[in-house]
Amino acid sequence: MTDRREAIIIRPLSNDHSDKGLTVAERIENAGFASHPLRRALLGELHARPFLPVRTPRVFLHYAFTTDEDAAAADRDWFADFCRAYGAAGPNADSRHHVLAFGGGALRWESHAEFTTYTWDGVAQTEENTTKDVSPPFSHDPAGSPFGRDFRAPGPLVVATRLDLVAQAECPALTDLFDATSLVASEIMGGNLVAATDFRADGHGMTRTLVIDKGATPQSAGAACQRLLEIETYRMLALLGLPEAQQQAPLIRRIETGLTEIASEIRQSSGLAANEALLQRLTQLAADLEANAAASAYRFGASRAYDEIVSQRLAALGEQAVPGHSTWASFLARRLRPAMRTCETTEERQHHLSRKLARAATLLRTRVDVELESQNRNLLETMNKRARQQLRLQQTVEGLSVAAISYYVVGLLGHVIEGAHEAGLEIHAGLVTAATVPFVVLAIWYLVRRIRAHHSADD
Repeated sequence: MTDRREAIIIRPLSNDHSDKGLTVAERIENAGFASHPLRRALLGELHARPFLPVRTPRVFLHYAFTTDEDAAAADRDWFADFCRAYGAAGPNADSRHHVLAFGGGALRWESHAEFTTYTWDGVAQTEENTTKDVSPPFSHDPAGSPFGRDFRAPGPLVVATRLDLVAQAECPALTDLFDATSLVASEIMGGNLVAATDFRADGHGMTRTLVIDKGATPQSAGAACQRLLEIETYRMLALLGLPEAQQQAPLIRRIETGLTEIASEIRQSSGLAANEALLQRLTQLAADLEANAAASAYRFGASRAYDEIVSQRLAALGEQAVPGHSTWASFLARRLRPAMRTCETTEERQHHLSRKLARAATLLRTRVDVELESQNRNLLETMNKRARQQLRLQQTVEGLSVAAISYYVVGLLGHVIEGAHEAGLEIHAGLVTAATVPFVVLAIWYLVRRIRAHHSADD
């Protein structure tokens, strides 16, 4: 028997001159591979927001605005027009990030699920300060900033922060720049940078962060600055869950109190009407709780996600404590963690209360069902009694009907017998009529019984 084997030939992507001018996707398609519609987007997702290298000195202005779907779409259109006004291409209809060279620096636009950010980095000198190599941190507004009168805010402002990257030799004492009571400072990125802030807003309403360059590479400095700006952004967004938790607390307390009152009344209530009234009150409390929980579920979930991002960014910085100052992680754990715990506790109270309401509602429904079944049983017993009475009455009527029918039949026979007597038959009409009575009664009784038996067999 001959063993037949088919040879499998794998052809590499064509490199001949006919493929010149084709994109990678077109070459792959020519090779016989059908690309997934999301393949290009998935490949680009890992490189969507690269760390841009920056050189010291540098200043960053970062703003975040809360936006819904319509506001985000309108802002994308505005930013596209803004880019075209400066002779550059704008973001596409499906783009979520874009970088524009502006004012001697770079303006980065990013659209997220519920907020939009604008970040500009440039030089810190002003026209009055061009003779100096470096301006003191936070002492001057940066030249070339796009956030002027022509800038259009896409929504309510939630984050406004400034970050100055300066050389170590040009940096004054940290206590001269920040509030000593809330000053935090850490060595990051292997000790090549020092990041300091007090998380307080200055006279312009912006929080300030100082990054001291102790010999970091431009790539490392750019990554650290971007992570620090993200920490400020996501910590503020995470805190949006705290007001929601504070607003839900009295509502949850009211429902808990109502459940306690209903539970006490359940032990003493009796009767279908009372239990139905309690069940209606309990159902209303459950409806109020579910409505409040549904309204706050997104906010609490988003706060958890933002808090996790803050923790990841802090871990990526590789903090080392600066003697005499708290680290970023320890300060945020002491201030941010209680707020997140409040959100988690509120959400847990909602879940536990929902289960308690469900158990109480099940108990009340069981009692109502038992009472309804008891009423139905009593009703069926009454109906059975009435049916038995109707049967007895029917049997009595049947007995009377036998007598009545027999009477009429005997009367008819009497007329026949009398007619025969008058016709000349030698019979005694009265005696013959009397003799037929027992036979007529038996016949009528037998006929009625057969009819009743036939109906019973059909039933």
